[in-house]
Amino acid sequence: MTMPYYVAPEQVMKDRAEYAQKGIARGRSLVGCVYDDGVLIVAENPSRTLHKVSEIYDRVAFAGVGRYNEYDQLRVAGVRHADTKGFAYSREDVDARSLANVYAQYLGQVFTHEMKPLEVEILVAELDDDGSDHRLYHIAYDGTIVDEERFTVLGGDAEPIAQRLEHSFDPNWTLGAALRACVAALGGPDRTLGPEILEVGTLAAGNGRRTFSRIVGDAIASLLAEQAGGGRPAVEQA
Repeated sequence: MTMPYYVAPEQVMKDRAEYAQKGIARGRSLVGCVYDDGVLIVAENPSRTLHKVSEIYDRVAFAGVGRYNEYDQLRVAGVRHADTKGFAYSREDVDARSLANVYAQYLGQVFTHEMKPLEVEILVAELDDDGSDHRLYHIAYDGTIVDEERFTVLGGDAEPIAQRLEHSFDPNWTLGAALRACVAALGGPDRTLGPEILEVGTLAAGNGRRTFSRIVGDAIASLLAEQAGGGRPAVEQA
């Protein structure tokens, strides 16, 4: 009888973590932050059809980095979960915290019990009705969940991007100022990111019941070029 090879549980977990981290690092990073009118999510994404940033429900947005097919499956599952809960109870009962907990439990279960972990990091953001307590939940590949208050960075280059954004962060900045800071942090000192490779979404009270909207094309360029106090750009409702 052939005996199976023994691998220490600690080594198994380490190998799975390294595998997931390498897969995530091959993707491009994204930033989520609060600004004076809501939540801004900025991703480096040259594709015009494969979105990293999407709406989940009225006040809830989703973003992901890593393997597109894996985090898009999570997005679809989140939409279904939110729709079911909103229909069974009320729309106000759908919140980012409960959705983030569902995601964290699922990712943790896969990481612990499946052969291959999911190569993803995801962000669940929620707009606060009062405008004072917006939520940013960063969920890692192993189910670890972090409740961020100001900003969060997802992806393989998260640490240097977060350090650059820390220096310029202002909780009361305008949408234009926040976007320029996020783009500068994503690009770093050696790259300039243009509107054509950016995906930008916001959760803002002025957008109506469905608070999520995309900023696209010339509107991104206008925001990147405007000075403080400039006007609001046109946005595309999701």
